[in-house]
Amino acid sequence: TGWNMPWEFGGLIKKLRENVKGADKVVFSTHCQNDLGLATANSLAGALNGARQLECTINGIGERAGNASLEEIVMSLALKGETHFEGGPGTGKLRTAINPVHISSTSKLVSEYTGMICQPHKAIVGANAFRHESGIHQDGMIKNKNTYEIMTPESIGLMRGDAESGAGIVLGKHSGRNAVGTRLKELGYDLDPDKLNAVFTRFKEVAERRKGGLEDEDLESLVLDQAGNINNLWTVTGLQVSTGMSGIPTATVKMRGPDMVERYMASTGTGPVDAVYKAIDQIIGISIELESYSLSSVTEGIEVCTVLSFQRFCKIYILSNIQPFINAGLGCYKSRYCCKRRWSK
Repeated sequence: TGWNMPWEFGGLIKKLRENVKGADKVVFSTHCQNDLGLATANSLAGALNGARQLECTINGIGERAGNASLEEIVMSLALKGETHFEGGPGTGKLRTAINPVHISSTSKLVSEYTGMICQPHKAIVGANAFRHESGIHQDGMIKNKNTYEIMTPESIGLMRGDAESGAGIVLGKHSGRNAVGTRLKELGYDLDPDKLNAVFTRFKEVAERRKGGLEDEDLESLVLDQAGNINNLWTVTGLQVSTGMSGIPTATVKMRGPDMVERYMASTGTGPVDAVYKAIDQIIGISIELESYSLSSVTEGIEVCTVLSFQRFCKIYILSNIQPFINAGLGCYKSRYCCKRRWSK
């Protein structure tokens, strides 16, 4: 029932082997439950004391808290079976006949067929098992992967390749400047220190509020957006939106141009955001094509992240917690007019 401590369970196997008549002619088997999270530890303690059959399951699935995890036992023996199991019968060097390169694919297959999703921090097969977000961990991984990985993801069939800097680097709120700069160089952006600092500042703003890490295309979008903001020609100085179930969505936008003259325009649209965008088009006199628009929560509060894709441009991000559905999209749309030179191309 998962009640024993490893030294208790190992002692039980040893006692049976030493005191049961004919014990040397049978194979002792373990079947450990995980009620206290000790199923793998108890199974290995049994192996240390003479058990030569360890019953286990893929992903540790089973009754109640589950059974001993096959992938944990296999990799434990693969890494330490030759050196840490002396004292039992035979040579004391343990191994399995399982090829660990199939562990990752088998784990995913079981998860799909049973509907039991692995927790992200599950040992060996969890989504985060070979990923690193902490700044100090990322720096260590970039310098030497052996710093934090006792096995390679390739050894269990997880082909990491060049993704995530080839070291499981997850660019998130805990990432440092070195990790961001390294990934940018791999993507072809060799930025000078000042530009890198500007991009890193922007990266931290987005990563701090966004759930999950940023992908490569997200990082590239921040670089392009930062480049456009260097020559910011238009500034939004006022916004008023009116909408409702029976009324026509209307927006009044006031903007200050490169000549420092304020202009304002009122427009209607299919929704409040559409009305704002149409008003901006009329003020600046340029019409652009919006390819996609998405809005997602980045915290448990009201902050949102607006992601827009424009023709000729990558997607960009704007964060807002004041009138989030309107202001976030307004800043995002307005930023496409930041640099005339870029637009004229």
